[in-house]
Amino acid sequence: MNARFDRIGWGRFAGSGERLARAVTIASVSFARSLLWLLAAIIVGCGVWMLLPLSRGNSTEPVKSDVATVEPAPPGSTAAAVSPIVEAQAPAAAELDRLKISSQTWRRGGLGSKALVTFTLRNDNDYAVKDLEIVCAFTRRDGSHLTDRSRVLADTVTMKSRKTFARIPVGFINVNADQAKCSLVAARRA
Repeated sequence: MNARFDRIGWGRFAGSGERLARAVTIASVSFARSLLWLLAAIIVGCGVWMLLPLSRGNSTEPVKSDVATVEPAPPGSTAAAVSPIVEAQAPAAAELDRLKISSQTWRRGGLGSKALVTFTLRNDNDYAVKDLEIVCAFTRRDGSHLTDRSRVLADTVTMKSRKTFARIPVGFINVNADQAKCSLVAARRA
């Protein structure tokens, strides 16, 4: 009852384990090389991107106010009859001489391309204010002007109080910006 399994040629399967191990080793080495080439391409690409000149959109731009102003019409014109209605619908502007930014700092955010401004606004008026518009002027280390960025804040500051606005994103800034000076441009009565 001997089945004589010793006659089966097990010899051809004996070397397959070594071949499989060699194939796995070659595949892992080629995968590692591919990853290294990919990493090198990413590093070189980022280096080239950092050396590219800035686009024209990052240059100095004029500041445009979002707050509309109502100009009085000359007497005798048809617009003179309409202007009281327009003035009644438009919210009254706040007195800026009683609003003051008492302290301010700034830092970079967004991988160094955005300005985050922290400031404290003091309201000495007898009424609350809202829709605060600030303009921040950014300069180089030597003091030369780079760009202006503006932002309208919809928050309300109550009467005879102060409020701190922390890390408000003002916009994209030049990589050479070193100093910032923010000022209040407009506000409305709440």
